[in-house]
Amino acid sequence: MDACKAAGCDAVIGMGGGKVIDTAKTVAENLGGLPCIIIPTVASNDAPCSGVAVLYNEQGVVVKAVMMRRNPDLVLVDTEILSKAPARLLSAGMGDALSTWFEAEACRKNGVKTMARGQETETVAMMSRLCYDLLLRYGSEALDGVKRGEYTPALEKVVEANILLSGVGFESGGLAAAHAINDGFAQEPQAHGMYHGEKVAFGVLTQLVLQKADAQTLEEVLGFLARVELPMTLAQLGITEIREETLRKVAEAACVPTQSTKNLSPDITAEDVYQALLEADRIGREYLAR
Repeated sequence: MDACKAAGCDAVIGMGGGKVIDTAKTVAENLGGLPCIIIPTVASNDAPCSGVAVLYNEQGVVVKAVMMRRNPDLVLVDTEILSKAPARLLSAGMGDALSTWFEAEACRKNGVKTMARGQETETVAMMSRLCYDLLLRYGSEALDGVKRGEYTPALEKVVEANILLSGVGFESGGLAAAHAINDGFAQEPQAHGMYHGEKVAFGVLTQLVLQKADAQTLEEVLGFLARVELPMTLAQLGITEIREETLRKVAEAACVPTQSTKNLSPDITAEDVYQALLEADRIGREYLAR
């Protein structure tokens, strides 16, 4: 903000990953709503199209979410650049986008208000489902191309899901347990080296356990996680030593009144989340052992 004011900037351009993008959005907002242009160089999350910026402290704990007065004025995505980005970041973006359908659908069923304080429309429900369908169909192919540093038509589909559909879906649909659990993992130091979308991916599996999802849905999600190299066990999240006290802190943080777990069900307790984390880990280990 100081640099922008000193230079007399009349617009802010954020070019980079999630932290850069959210910094740019917050600077533009705090300086009176300057025009904001976003140029993502990775597709690791849905920050580019979103009108929300998340602020963290040095320990990686969410401090607050800054709501912009409007979404970015221009989002310019060059998939040729994204094809040269680290493959793990694309996977992480798919983990973030994977949650869109499941969280928005939970909010719709429970009549939860969107971030705009309205009701989810059929259009958003269809976009959220399209996000999921594109990931399942093109995710593995897009990842293989990025590993080779090559642009592929499949990457176009996945980038649309990761950046546009996921961004629209969570803002106009809603968040539930998957993102709350991601935030809760800030209480587990062993997971601090993991990306946002990787923790969200495990949060999706945990949310499905909380929802008592059918076997077919679990199998479909587990298969996708395996194909695009996303974590389905606590060990894959870096949590090689499971400590009950710490994992309970994760569950408690996911259930504080300001968190979105209540959008799945207001009756979910920290004990429920703790048991679901262990069950999701068990299901993931069982799948990998096949």
